[in-house]
Amino acid sequence: MRTYKRLAVLAFVLTTARFAPPAVLGQKNPANKPRPGGTLRMKPLTNIFKQKLDPAGSPYRFVIEQLYDGLVRLDADLNVVPAAAEYWVISEDGKRITFYLKKGVTFHNGRELTAEDVKFSLERLIRGAGRAPYYQYFAGKVVGVEAFHEDKADGVEGFRVVDKYTFEIEWSHAYVSGLYLLGMSFCKILPRDLVLEKGDDFFLKPCGTGAFKFAYWVRSPGLDPVGIRLERNEAYFGRPPHLDAIEFSPYYTLTQFTNGEVHIIPFLSDSLSGDDFQILEYDSLETAFLGFSCRLFPLDRVDVRIALSIGIDEKRLVEAAYTTASVPLATNNYISPKIPGFFPREESDLYDPEKARRILEAGGFIGEEGFPELTVYFFLPKKEIHFKVYRELRRQLALLGIGVQMRYPKSREEMKSVKSPYLVFMEWPIEFPDPENIVRPLFHSESEVNLAAFHYQNSDIDALIKKSELEMSWEKRVELFRKMEAILASEMPAVPLYTVRERIALQPEVRGVKITPLGVDYLDARDVWLAR
Repeated sequence: MRTYKRLAVLAFVLTTARFAPPAVLGQKNPANKPRPGGTLRMKPLTNIFKQKLDPAGSPYRFVIEQLYDGLVRLDADLNVVPAAAEYWVISEDGKRITFYLKKGVTFHNGRELTAEDVKFSLERLIRGAGRAPYYQYFAGKVVGVEAFHEDKADGVEGFRVVDKYTFEIEWSHAYVSGLYLLGMSFCKILPRDLVLEKGDDFFLKPCGTGAFKFAYWVRSPGLDPVGIRLERNEAYFGRPPHLDAIEFSPYYTLTQFTNGEVHIIPFLSDSLSGDDFQILEYDSLETAFLGFSCRLFPLDRVDVRIALSIGIDEKRLVEAAYTTASVPLATNNYISPKIPGFFPREESDLYDPEKARRILEAGGFIGEEGFPELTVYFFLPKKEIHFKVYRELRRQLALLGIGVQMRYPKSREEMKSVKSPYLVFMEWPIEFPDPENIVRPLFHSESEVNLAAFHYQNSDIDALIKKSELEMSWEKRVELFRKMEAILASEMPAVPLYTVRERIALQPEVRGVKITPLGVDYLDARDVWLAR
């Protein structure tokens, strides 16, 4: 048996040296001690406003991270460290993890967290065919997940309550990234009794175990909710935060920031770099793809997909996607080179419109019949960059004699019934730092995302994914995913366009902001304090 400290050495720690620290322009680093108190006001990168603070669906991961705890969490260097679990023991074959919970961890209402809450919280991510977006991360990995997902069992066999403070997971096979998965925001622990009693209404006034607790919805003069106020949890089991409170709203404005009313905001204007503000930038793990409907003629042909991929000027599309807060960086990688073991693919400029026309002409797609009109799908919410990318894409494809139109589907499910060929613009945020989190959901033949968007089928990819599940060596597992990336590059079910560099602005008095490679969403607000 081995505890988490030995595990970190043996199998589960990623090579964090490959994650470059965020660059800070004008960052102040005084030697004075953190000062307690104050309310931090923050505007998120998204402009979406939703009141439902559900770990399995809220766009506000930053808020989720402050309200709830999981069994484990990832620190600023992506090391797995304890959260609600005091420690854990892994069986010699790697197929069973036993978590020993910290005693005295209480929800914000004072009720103690138990192993029953852990089991309930993980099972709610899986239950119900077609209603569980996180099922794919557990399918084939945890014993009994499939039966529970299909409502054929009352619980997941591999999620076991040993006693009040002991919870066990039995994997179908040793899973080297299991602890990283459990450290993600959607794996937070909820109070079973309250969720069952209140249903979805629970998430309007949530109750977690986190360092901050829900206080109230910040309301506009018209009494409509416009933000969230969190306050320090005085009964928190871990290191307490310095701040008294956090107020979080997508409606905060640039003027409120420049007036000093708001402390953290996306880098909304280049004018901010000329003042005494701190500007912090960091590379996210998000990648934007332009995918093809691989099941529909003529995009079911590899030569046609390759022709379109080299007939598209990715650099111009990247320029169209630029904003001051999110800077796109062109990439040829399917798997982010920010993940340890992966590197930028060294290829020259692939743009070759003349070669693209020759391929299309040889296939009979230039001339009388021509190429069928394509629909370009973008996913809600609508963004200005969608329209800019679409206009540039329309211009480029017109040079190849291809017409396009733009559309927003109501859901990915709607796309399954589409009968005419299409392209799909997809911004894919990595849920946890593992190459499987890209290849499986996007390109496995049975993945819900793939079946709705690309419908790409490749038995070699499926077999390599299956083999990677059984591989306990991180290095050998990386080699398997490199092979998958080579197959994807040769068959081109989607064109990697760019990764994203995020930029935020901070008031001069803000201290202790440590951004992980997972982005500002995973900022530990316990470290943040105000010098003023």
